[in-house]
Amino acid sequence: MFNGLGMGLGQLSRLSKAKTRSISPENYTGAKGKGGMATEGTGSGPSRELGQGWKVSPSVLVKQNSTHVVADIQEQGAIQHIWLTCHPDSWRRMILRMYWDGEEFPSVEVPLGDFFCNGWTERVNVNSIPISVNPAGGFNSYWEMPFRKSAKITMENISNEDYYLYYQVDYTITDVPNDVAYFHAQWNRSNPLKYKDVHTIVEGVKGHGHYVGTYIAWQVNSNDWWGEGEVKFYLDGDEEFPTICGTGTEDYFGGAWNWEQPKGQYCPYSTPYLGMHQVIKPDGLYQAQQRFGMYRWHIMDPIRFEQNLKVTIQALGWRSEGRYLPLQDDIASVAYWYQAEPHNPYPKMADKNELEVI
Repeated sequence: MFNGLGMGLGQLSRLSKAKTRSISPENYTGAKGKGGMATEGTGSGPSRELGQGWKVSPSVLVKQNSTHVVADIQEQGAIQHIWLTCHPDSWRRMILRMYWDGEEFPSVEVPLGDFFCNGWTERVNVNSIPISVNPAGGFNSYWEMPFRKSAKITMENISNEDYYLYYQVDYTITDVPNDVAYFHAQWNRSNPLKYKDVHTIVEGVKGHGHYVGTYIAWQVNSNDWWGEGEVKFYLDGDEEFPTICGTGTEDYFGGAWNWEQPKGQYCPYSTPYLGMHQVIKPDGLYQAQQRFGMYRWHIMDPIRFEQNLKVTIQALGWRSEGRYLPLQDDIASVAYWYQAEPHNPYPKMADKNELEVI
C-alpha cells in the first residue's frame, strides 16, 4: 500500500491509508476534529461578536528572549508543508529549530529568514519547488521531513522585542521506510571573510546521506565583479582537493557571464531548482553595499556521501593586470541535506549581534 510519501504529480492519483493532520494556533496539537475551537487568542478582539470558530487564534505572540513550541508530534510520519509569516525585523532574530525522534541536538538550526531564502530582512519572492515565498512575506517550505517517533519544531526569539508569528504545519501520519533519511539544515556566516580564506558552507557532517541545497546571502565589500569563486564538495575522506569543483559562483547558481542582462545590469531570476532572486543596490543614503540572494537545489542531482561531507565557496573578484582578487565579503549561507542519524552537533549559534544585518 502506498504510504503517502514522495509526493508529486506522478503519485497524486494513488490511494493511501496515510492520515493528514495540521498544526496551527487554531489547533496546537493537530488532533483530529479539534481545529477552530479556540476561545482566546490574538483574534479575540475582532471575533468578539462572532465567537468560537471565527478566527479567534490565528497567531501567537512570541515574547522577547523566549522559545515557542510550534509543533510537537508524537507519532510516525512526515512534515510535508510549512507556511508561516512574521515581521521582517524578526527574520534574523528568530531561530528555527527542528528535532527528530527526541534527539538532544537539533537537525535544523537556522535564522528564520535565511531558511526561506530571505536573509537580508528585505522581502523578496521565491518561486522554487521546495521553497516558495509569496507577497508579502508568506514563507512556504515543501521539504519532506520524515520522522519515526516524534518531530518537534521550535522558534526562539533572541531579541528584546515581541513578534507575532502566524504558522501552519501540514503533516502526514504514516509508515516511514528504513531507507528514508532525516532532513537537516545549518547556517554559517563569515563577516567579513578573512583575506585568502574560503567561506565554509558546511563541515563536520558525518554519516550516510545526500546534500540537497544551498542558500547564500552575499554582501560585496568591493567594486567590480565578485563572483569568480568556485564551490567545492569534499566527499568521504577528501582532504586537500575535492571530488566536485565548480567553475564559478554564478555558474553554480545556474547563471553565466556575471548575470549581466542587459549589459551593465544584474538580472534576477527565480526558477524551480536555482536562482539569483535578490539584488539590493546602494541607494545613496543608508544602503551602502550591494547585496545578493542566491539558491541552488540539488533535487535532481543530489550530492551523495557515505562517510562525511564538507562544502566551501571562494570569494573571488578581479584586481589589476588581469589577476584574481581574494575578497573580504559578508557571506551567510544555509546548507540543506538528508542523512541517517545520529548527526554531529552543530557549532553554537551566533548571538543577536553576530546575526544582525548592518
